[in-house]
Amino acid sequence: MTNAAPGDLRAFAEEADAGLLSPVSASPLVAALTGDRAVLAAILAVESGWAAVLQRAGLAPGGSAAVVASAAEAGRYDLADIALRAQGGGNPVIPLVADLRKKVAALDSAGIGAGKAVHTSLTSQDVLDTALMLVARNTVHAVLADLKGTAAALAALAEQHAQTLCVGRSLAQHSLPYTFGLRAAQWFQGVAAAGRQLEGLEFPVQFGGAAGTLAAGTVLTEGSTATPFTLADALAAQLGLAPAPAPWHTNRLAVTSLGHALASVLDAFGKIAADVLFLSRPEVAELAEPRAAGRGVSSAMPQKQNPVLSVLVRSAALQAPQLAAQLHLAAATFNDERPDGAWHTEWPALRQLLALTLGAAGHIRELAEGLRVFPDAMRRNLDLAGPLLLAEGVNAAVAPLLEEKDGRSGKQQLQDVVDQTLQAPPAGQAGTYRKLLREAVPAAVVPDARLEELLDPASYLGQAAEIACRILASFPDHVSPNANGASRG
Repeated sequence: MTNAAPGDLRAFAEEADAGLLSPVSASPLVAALTGDRAVLAAILAVESGWAAVLQRAGLAPGGSAAVVASAAEAGRYDLADIALRAQGGGNPVIPLVADLRKKVAALDSAGIGAGKAVHTSLTSQDVLDTALMLVARNTVHAVLADLKGTAAALAALAEQHAQTLCVGRSLAQHSLPYTFGLRAAQWFQGVAAAGRQLEGLEFPVQFGGAAGTLAAGTVLTEGSTATPFTLADALAAQLGLAPAPAPWHTNRLAVTSLGHALASVLDAFGKIAADVLFLSRPEVAELAEPRAAGRGVSSAMPQKQNPVLSVLVRSAALQAPQLAAQLHLAAATFNDERPDGAWHTEWPALRQLLALTLGAAGHIRELAEGLRVFPDAMRRNLDLAGPLLLAEGVNAAVAPLLEEKDGRSGKQQLQDVVDQTLQAPPAGQAGTYRKLLREAVPAAVVPDARLEELLDPASYLGQAAEIACRILASFPDHVSPNANGASRG
């Protein structure tokens, strides 16, 4: 595009955040809530809200709030031009306020002096911090809606599959008998706990003036019943944000807490995606993503059914830690009373975290609500290890009953059985273990019936069912009351 005309370049700039290389967050909803136009609208909402506050306090001419509100319609502004001009002052508020003042003057046909209500006693950081809190609040509300849908679907899976046997894995190897219900409950716990953390966030208004002393606000309110603090609280109420006891220009806990909560949500989503990616491999085949036309296709292989929902969610989860770390790095290097470049690094990191979380939230909800579960495959994979999978339980129950033999304790004798079994080819280990175990343990000590009981995977689930129940009970607000226990398969 080096030879493109300025008009062509502007068209490309308008579409710069369409998400071509970030498919996880490329959706109309994500763009509407986190895109450049959403940020622009939030900045204008702050300016319009401030005009309303000043008018109600008698600090701006009557009728000025309506003029500013009309001028603050986002569609009136050239987004690409403002972005380019933002380089002049280092942030987009400066050129946008200049344009807003011109539009207010043009719309003030009655000559009431509505321009006096624009940006009076504010500084750019007040407006941009508050605007980003608005963007964050709106995005988090949308994330929470999908998150609760996901949690409800996972809770239903946990209840439906409370008795569905599968194999537990540790360090990539079969470990013990498990249930898919407990696995779904653990997924649920991660999502619900992260959601609870997200729900607990506050989105505070920012109002400190040029150096965080409220000096201009103090001058503005002289002779008035209002104070800078009552104005700040009124702005918070106007915008639906939390009041702030003091300016937080260089105290960034509001931002880092938000970043941490968003990253935690993506951590929980990423865990589910990683499990589904493994469990949907053809050689495992315990789960499958919901089918949809055109999804999972390959440009070269017509037979492919790629687990794209999980791939996209995992891509978001892998990006989140670095973005959250950027917010912490910025917070730790906010110098003086108003920061320099550290503040500027917050904006893209925070917005990207919001976009990734919202995009992933929609994908993980669709995955959870449509997940296909194959209990027969789970049992097949459980049986691959055969009775050897029960060695821990057998040792615990039988070792105390065995007499010492050749200087070896009962525990050592049973470990010998396991060690000899592992030397056999994998396909024959089930039969080898049963044979060697029966030879090592006299029937008079452990009868055949008792030995078969010990070798039944369902007999060694510990408290799996109770753990799942306790998890669900810990987050009753995330469990759908309509869960009916119907099985998916």
